[in-house]
Amino acid sequence: MMEKRFKIRIFADGADKAGMLEMYRNPLIAGFTTNPTLMRKAGIADYAAFARDILKSIPDRPISFEVFSDDFTDMERQAHMIASWGSNVFVKIPITNTQGVSSAPLIARLSAAGIRLNITAMLTIDQVRTVTPCLVKCPEAYVSVFAGRIADSGRDPLPIMREAVACLKPYPNMSLIWASPREILNLVQAESIGCQIITMTNDLIKKTPLIGKDLSAFSLETVKMFYDDACKANFHI
Repeated sequence: MMEKRFKIRIFADGADKAGMLEMYRNPLIAGFTTNPTLMRKAGIADYAAFARDILKSIPDRPISFEVFSDDFTDMERQAHMIASWGSNVFVKIPITNTQGVSSAPLIARLSAAGIRLNITAMLTIDQVRTVTPCLVKCPEAYVSVFAGRIADSGRDPLPIMREAVACLKPYPNMSLIWASPREILNLVQAESIGCQIITMTNDLIKKTPLIGKDLSAFSLETVKMFYDDACKANFHI
């Protein structure tokens, strides 16, 4: 079984309540992440009400909720409020604001205040090096590097992710998240380099039973699928 072969923790990434509760029943899922974009796509209008509601159903696994202000003073206020919603809450702080100004001073203050943090939207090793000193006092922190977006730029994310693993190694309170994976292979890659966490959508999580599948059998299933669909469509030439 996959849970015996992999040490990496899988966090379900989404903001649909039904989907989150489905994943909560899955023993493979160790935690959850959300963001404002996912919430908007899910049709959520009341941010706080949604968060408080989902925390009633998922009180015992880490869940990350993100601040959405662009002003650091207001980000700090939001972070304290979000953290107050539950002991399993991690507050997501973007590595910069929309002007490209570093969030490092804010991250350091929130860490010193004892708030569990998830630093998000990172794509470079310099960003990882910048943020780790700010998280030393944090009770527990996630460092989210968007490997999938690195790959979207035509770059191999593995060298960056390996270096990020090395950067975090001296800090037992910090865990590296392989964020935005594009395929099941990314789960295998993240595990192989010692990444502690990977975020995955529900659709991707449902593909995990394919890991290690016999390729000849997989080929035959694919042939049968094409044939069956052609028959169901009543195609003729």
